[in-house]
Amino acid sequence: MKFTITLLPGDGIGPEVVGEATRVLDVIANKYDHTFNFQERLMGGCSIDKFGTSLTDETLADCQASDAVLLGAVGGPKWDDPNAKDRPERGLLALRKGLGVFANLRPVKVHPALVDSSPLKPEKLKDVDILVIRELTGGLYFGQPKMRERRDGKQYAVDTLEYYDYEIQRIIELAFDLAKSRKKKVTSVDKANVLESSRLWRQIASNVGTANPGIQLEHTLVDTASMRLITSPASFDVVVTENMFGDILTDEASVLAGSMGMLPSASLGEPAVPANEAGVIGLYEPIHGSAPDIAGKGIANPIGTILSCALMLRYSLKLEFEAQAIENAVDAVVASGAKTADLGGTLTTRQMADEIIERL
Repeated sequence: MKFTITLLPGDGIGPEVVGEATRVLDVIANKYDHTFNFQERLMGGCSIDKFGTSLTDETLADCQASDAVLLGAVGGPKWDDPNAKDRPERGLLALRKGLGVFANLRPVKVHPALVDSSPLKPEKLKDVDILVIRELTGGLYFGQPKMRERRDGKQYAVDTLEYYDYEIQRIIELAFDLAKSRKKKVTSVDKANVLESSRLWRQIASNVGTANPGIQLEHTLVDTASMRLITSPASFDVVVTENMFGDILTDEASVLAGSMGMLPSASLGEPAVPANEAGVIGLYEPIHGSAPDIAGKGIANPIGTILSCALMLRYSLKLEFEAQAIENAVDAVVASGAKTADLGGTLTTRQMADEIIERL
């Protein structure tokens, strides 16, 4: 089978981890008789430097025409001027909007061999296997008005948290669909004691819960959820929440796995998985940032990006067996004690990928 995959290595360590992930995909292609046509494009700070914009119309069009998009990371101190007309993160938001991806899936699973890499006590990490589903196209990051100005001689800024009912409905329904093949429990995270948007979120979640009596639904305030991620993370199965809450909670959850470098993500659009059979356009990326402090040193952990490729094979290319092959290889490598610097080990980025490729 032939597929076109757009690569957006981005900034910082992005090119390093994407480079190793494509090596893994090449092995998969050769072993299972597929053809992956890679087309590399600029996005983020590197695109600002060359084109004056974080995402060109041409790059977006190429992404929209491909079968899947693999992203490294964007951003860095060079482009951190708060007064800048464009920033790398703006390109990422525009890409998500342009691809129509509304659901960000972030699995958080603690590997037994990495229990000591987490700051939590080992007994807290037993049986932790969480799927966080973050809404991607609404909330504070996209709401209007969004501005900063002077009022009465003072600096004034405003961001708007807004959601339509259909945006909430589709993400909640997806959470329930995915919970059916797991432990049949959905935790809906909101701030309904304060925010009107969260009260709408909770109302819709309750309605979807009523329509799915076989799935346990619990409502949890975001501050309580952040506490429970540390005190009792194994109590969660599927967690669904709005854009900013999901952004923060998944970074917190990364400490459970030992490092942000371990965690993949998949951003998906319509039709929602798992109902679709033909695959869905998706944006795949590790949850970590561009890590400019270690860029170019060859020590970044590529596992989050490689596991993102497994999610790409599963959801966009519908190659479940191949996805499992990558995941099994990663499990075998981690179980062997192989670690990069972020986990207290000595393997380079290339050496970690070599270990995974050897298991394939």
